[in-house]
Amino acid sequence: MPAFTRVVLFTDTDGRAKFREEVIELNQGTPAAMLSQVFASGGYQLRHSPLGFRSQFHCTTSPQWVFILSGAMEIGLQDGSSRVFGPGEHFYSADTLPAGARFDLAVHGHWSRQTGASPLVTLFIRN
Repeated sequence: MPAFTRVVLFTDTDGRAKFREEVIELNQGTPAAMLSQVFASGGYQLRHSPLGFRSQFHCTTSPQWVFILSGAMEIGLQDGSSRVFGPGEHFYSADTLPAGARFDLAVHGHWSRQTGASPLVTLFIRN
């Protein structure tokens, strides 16, 4: 059965941001147009980030899908690893601050930056 792979940026039990992949089944629709279940959403937001944009370490305030419309976005983690997402790619950002925790710049969050020769244009879809 066809499936959709959701890349998830999440906060692990140690408080650190990590990536994992989850499968979303496409078990509805017809053989010519397989669909997932319908998911709720709480609005969307578009963002344009110019050449050279880079954020500081931060946590996601509310879980959201992030779709790269043009340009490229690199996400860096506290362990020094990073992942680049290009046009047509996506991830689900659920890297929220653990309940009761105070943000610790050396432990929590991720950074993001525009990379490549084109500005970064993203679509955020909130839960």
